Amino acid sequence: MDAIDKTPREIVGLLDQYVIGQDEAKRAIAIALRNRYRRMQLDDAMQEEISPKNMLMIGPTGVGKTEIARRLAKIVHAPFTKVEASKFTEVGYVGRDVESMVRDLVEVSVNMEKQDQFTRVRSDAVQAANKRLVKLLAPAKKKEQKQNNDFSNMMNMFSQMQNGETPTAPADDEEVTDDIRNQRLSLTEQLDKGLLENNQVEIEMADPEQANATDNNMLGQMGIDLNDTLGAIMPKKRVKRTVRVSEAREILVAEESEKLVNNADINHDAIKRAENTGIIFLDEIDKITKGGQNSGDVSREGVQRDILPIVEGTQIKTKYGSISTDHILFIAAGAFAESKPSDLIAELQGRFPIRVELNDLSKSDFVKILTEPNNALVKQYIALIGTDNVKVTFTMEAIERIAELAFELNHENQNIGARRLQTVLEKLLEDLLFEGPDMGTGDVTITENYVNDKIGDIVQNKDLSRYIL
Repeated sequence: MDAIDKTPREIVGLLDQYVIGQDEAKRAIAIALRNRYRRMQLDDAMQEEISPKNMLMIGPTGVGKTEIARRLAKIVHAPFTKVEASKFTEVGYVGRDVESMVRDLVEVSVNMEKQDQFTRVRSDAVQAANKRLVKLLAPAKKKEQKQNNDFSNMMNMFSQMQNGETPTAPADDEEVTDDIRNQRLSLTEQLDKGLLENNQVEIEMADPEQANATDNNMLGQMGIDLNDTLGAIMPKKRVKRTVRVSEAREILVAEESEKLVNNADINHDAIKRAENTGIIFLDEIDKITKGGQNSGDVSREGVQRDILPIVEGTQIKTKYGSISTDHILFIAAGAFAESKPSDLIAELQGRFPIRVELNDLSKSDFVKILTEPNNALVKQYIALIGTDNVKVTFTMEAIERIAELAFELNHENQNIGARRLQTVLEKLLEDLLFEGPDMGTGDVTITENYVNDKIGDIVQNKDLSRYIL
């Protein structure tokens, strides 16, 4: 979690690599994040008094609201979950209750913490996995089990269950001959040199279907987990798979890592991480206002009142333990085309003190979106088509023309922001994407005339562009 100590200027600089424009929103969210780091430097008494400055982002679709929040979470390595407010229902109705967004956040935090712990023990886990791989590649003959051992093995398993341990089957004894021992020594050297990565090996692994069989969405929403309870009763089902050595190693490393970490510590640290650095992105919050266009029996104001105590701060029970929402950062977003922020209930408005309005994207913004970010659309299409050994080059005039057409379409039809660029580019490069594999190799230059020939007429035809672009 060291990444959280970045300065606001550093955070904005990193966001600029992926999101064009919206400087006001970037500054506000960078300050909110830095304030979380500042709070964690204070003594415990003062930490409890400082609440997060939740944010309300207002702007049309496709201008970067979700992308800013998602990229921010990746930059600081913080637990992040995105939920749509319109999918929640008031307490007493069938559907997702609002507390599920906190449980989703804890689930993300647990997975992040587990991966961090796995990274710390990976070297030991790889060594243990390689030992198991050698035995699988050069199996020895198993010793015959005596029948009178069955009863003692069963009693040992019952004893493990009484002590709160997961019952394990007795390990099979092997008869390792000199030939097998020499073969394993040779395989160990080859594994260390990476000479066996593409060889096939048969392994036994935990059945993934069994792990999902005990998942219950409704019980999970109440913070009840049947996996641990039923896992101690139901025998561990194993399935056989034939995979490459490289894949087998990762499967075995995951199993060995589980043995080397403490799940209780992971759950405790994950809840603390979610409490102090977690970010919940509430999208489409304008759809649960009184002025929203959605209709239905479920009270939109009732959903707001259910969200209110979570944003204010409360204890939520999860299957990993209770979590306090006092210091979770909530970022709400909405277009507010059919309503306005003042349509939210007053108590909820007060819990989002920072309001940022995101601007419509201009033609120059579209040009930057196409070329500047690390994941720019033009770069993506050049890489995609390049897999067919076809080199594509865009002239600057072509990029400006694409941006101009996308800008016109947004103002003549419904404004969908930067997402319009994907529609335009897909139609522009449709023939090249279809014929690319049959071209063998070649160079293609996308010019302004090429753009006009492919999609210029469609944009000019208002009725046609409404359905195609």
